[in-house]
Amino acid sequence: MLENIILFSIRNKLIVILLTLSIVGFGLFALTQIPIGAVPDITNNQVQVITVSSDLSTQDVEQFITYPVELEMANLPGVKEIRSVSKFGLSVVTIVFDDDLGTYLPRQLIAEKIKTASEKIPQGFGTPEMGPITTGLGEIYQYTLEVKPEFKSQYSVTDLRTIQDWVVKRQLSGIKGVVEINTWGGYLKQYEIAIVPSSLKAMNITTLDVFNALEKNNSIAGGAYIEKTNQSYFIRAEGKVKSIQDIENIVVKNVNGLPIYVKNVAQVRYGNANRFGAITGNGEGEKVLGQVMMLKGGNSKQVITDVKNRVAEIQKRLPQGVYINGFLERSELVGKTTFTVAENLILGCLIVIFVVVLLLGNWRSGLVVASVIPLCLLFAISLMNIFDIDANLMSLGAIDFGIIIDGAVIIVEFIAFQIAHKSKGLGILSKEDRQIEIDQITYKSASKMMNSAIFGQLIILIVFIPILTLTGIEGKMFKPMGMTFSFALVGAMLLCFTYVPVVSSLFLKPKEENPKSISNRLIQMMQSWYIPVITWALANTKKVMYGAVGLLFMAMALFATMGGEFIPTLDEGDFVIQPVLKTGTSLTKTIATTTKIENIILKNFPEVEQVVSRIGAAEVPTDPMSMEESDIIVKLKPKSEWVSASSKDELADKIKAAI
Repeated sequence: MLENIILFSIRNKLIVILLTLSIVGFGLFALTQIPIGAVPDITNNQVQVITVSSDLSTQDVEQFITYPVELEMANLPGVKEIRSVSKFGLSVVTIVFDDDLGTYLPRQLIAEKIKTASEKIPQGFGTPEMGPITTGLGEIYQYTLEVKPEFKSQYSVTDLRTIQDWVVKRQLSGIKGVVEINTWGGYLKQYEIAIVPSSLKAMNITTLDVFNALEKNNSIAGGAYIEKTNQSYFIRAEGKVKSIQDIENIVVKNVNGLPIYVKNVAQVRYGNANRFGAITGNGEGEKVLGQVMMLKGGNSKQVITDVKNRVAEIQKRLPQGVYINGFLERSELVGKTTFTVAENLILGCLIVIFVVVLLLGNWRSGLVVASVIPLCLLFAISLMNIFDIDANLMSLGAIDFGIIIDGAVIIVEFIAFQIAHKSKGLGILSKEDRQIEIDQITYKSASKMMNSAIFGQLIILIVFIPILTLTGIEGKMFKPMGMTFSFALVGAMLLCFTYVPVVSSLFLKPKEENPKSISNRLIQMMQSWYIPVITWALANTKKVMYGAVGLLFMAMALFATMGGEFIPTLDEGDFVIQPVLKTGTSLTKTIATTTKIENIILKNFPEVEQVVSRIGAAEVPTDPMSMEESDIIVKLKPKSEWVSASSKDELADKIKAAI
């Protein structure tokens, strides 16, 4: 069968060349469409059910909110694990499902159960809601709202929080691939009515009377429409309060025809909602932070690009003196990873080309073999795009071009040898007859060596079968690597009995070998070293066997003493410091502590560009921390500007000592 394919390819060179060009074209197209990331997303298939209850203690949250939610979710199909976190005012229940259920079916099942769970939670204790459809790698862009120095006095933290909620957040919504704009820090603006008990008692009014008056006097109503002189007039009653004065003038009670207003029994002022977290930055005190969260399975590079373009548009519409400071974004890590992968692929390709040309001693043969490398890579990228495999450090970083072109080297080298061996006879033939004879030599040579080339590559494919059967976190991490390498290897096999024979017959020329060429000298020198070694080994088989077994046991002993890790450490270029204060520390104290740490770092280390601290939980608490816990993100300048340390580890040690 393989011989027939080779014969068909040689007889129909144009078809093979067109098919090769189609691989190139589709591969280049796939290169523009394939999602690009830093590392595989190994987050399991989970859904978070979040309930915020600003008044309940930890024990009450566990008893009245977390437990009913867990109980309802326990009987859902496909549930692997349920875990929960109960903190003051906050309940987060995480339900882990089988990966086979996909992303949206578990959410549909939970949506049906949330209604039942809500009925079991006492009224006013909070309403459970599902968290956003994102993963641990979903926080792709983080920013703070900053104020220029000359406008500092014009904006409070509450004003910045209002701008974030009503301007920035709304305009960032709607970007393809963005599932949530999370807000962290600042004060959520509210109207606060502080009742004066003595006034209530003097006027014989209860707190419930005030509450009912406020509730009934803050609504709207519709009155249908009326017709008058051929016109329709739509009726609406607007009763929403718009200012402090509107609230103050709400009538609580009428006594003998005299109205008693809210302002007569209470003080109305601006206040803020209870909060469970805060943001500080650069030693300047509190700030407001926004997190752009990517939809699960989104193309991080494309989404970040769209977000940055939208941020540039929003900057123009912000109030005077306010600007968005994007201090942490995934594109920097993706860029570094992409550069690393591209650099390794290009260097590996060049090294292989150099070695092949050097050893084959024929630049035409070397280029024929080398041309297989980009074709295999484009073939693999095409299939990666079809099977929705991201291009990242794990999937592309493991491609070994030396193994991929092994079969092509065997075939091309033998074809070149046969053509060179018959160069004298080919030289006397006409151009057409010479090409016919070269085609025949190519067919016989490729057919003879094809079994060796294909079987060698099949053995390598078989080795990857265990990796392709991995499931769970291990499968998400290593299966894309195995599939990508297998795609490239399958592409190499297909090219070996189609493209390689065709190109060899067209570009390899009959030319006698030069015994004094560099490649022949190199091969002769290696043979002079190898022949004595193999001769001695064949004469001392027992010693060789004992030595091999000894090396095996030595390797096993060394392996037992080696350290291990699931994945290599990925340097994102920045630091994260996680100070944990004494349990029960107030939010005010934590803010003061992080601000002090920020000042110490910025004052003593010019390598630091900026420092932002995240305290407690955000508005959508996907990663709930207590108010005594914080993440201090230290963003560094380029390494060429460092003066205090020469390495990242040294700088980390000095920062620890200073803190």
